[in-house]
Amino acid sequence: MDEPTQSGRSADLRDYLAAERTLLAWIRTGLALMGFGFVVARFALFLQQVQVVQHAPSVQSSGLSLWFGTALIGAGVAVLLFAAWRHWRLVGKMNRGQLVTSLSQALAVATCMFLALVGIGMAIYLISVGDSAHSLSENGKEISMAPNTSNGILSKPSNHSVDETLEKLKRILQAKGVNVFSIVDHSGEAEKVGLKMRPTKLVIFGNPKAGTPLMQAAPTTAIDLPLKILIWEDAQGKVWVSYNSPAYLQERHGFPQELLKNVAVVETLAANAGE
Repeated sequence: MDEPTQSGRSADLRDYLAAERTLLAWIRTGLALMGFGFVVARFALFLQQVQVVQHAPSVQSSGLSLWFGTALIGAGVAVLLFAAWRHWRLVGKMNRGQLVTSLSQALAVATCMFLALVGIGMAIYLISVGDSAHSLSENGKEISMAPNTSNGILSKPSNHSVDETLEKLKRILQAKGVNVFSIVDHSGEAEKVGLKMRPTKLVIFGNPKAGTPLMQAAPTTAIDLPLKILIWEDAQGKVWVSYNSPAYLQERHGFPQELLKNVAVVETLAANAGE
């Protein structure tokens, strides 16, 4: 909005009202800039909360949203100060009956150019964040699929849900005459106390004919018997079947090599349950 102009005449009420409307318009612009700047500055925090809710991989923020937001807030403050100074100067000239020229166009154009530059920067930032999130999502499976053999735990992927994998494993164990001593529903127990946990279920099973010779040869083997298979879902929704490596159990307890076959069956069971 242009400021009122005059040439060789005293300002009347309409000129003062026009100047006041111009000032109020710039006040709204300054407040909008500061409000939008605050939203942009908190955008990185919003992305992190969305990732937590969606159980998505964490994306490292470069902090550019904070800089963009701060720049917008600073621009809003600058607009308010400049508008106040212009209004004070304008009213002073009108009171003295001096010639008033319209210069608000320059401020408006400068504000538009600044916002355009900030918008381009934000668009580039959002594209980079999106590419990073996509890249981490694609690599997430490779990260979780890598079995951690250093602690003796092996994991095999399952083509079914946790419950479907569990039911299939139970049928396999029943067909082989293997006793299922217990099924621990960790996620179900967590839900009972108001906590959220991805589907996680532990199957404890065994056969005294296979387990007894192991414990006779190495009594500490009893701490890892009966055998256990953990069926769980990772952050990407992929289901895994995890178990203690037979070679790890043999090394840990030192039972004879010929008895390794008594626990090696767990590998076949885990693989068949996930197929």
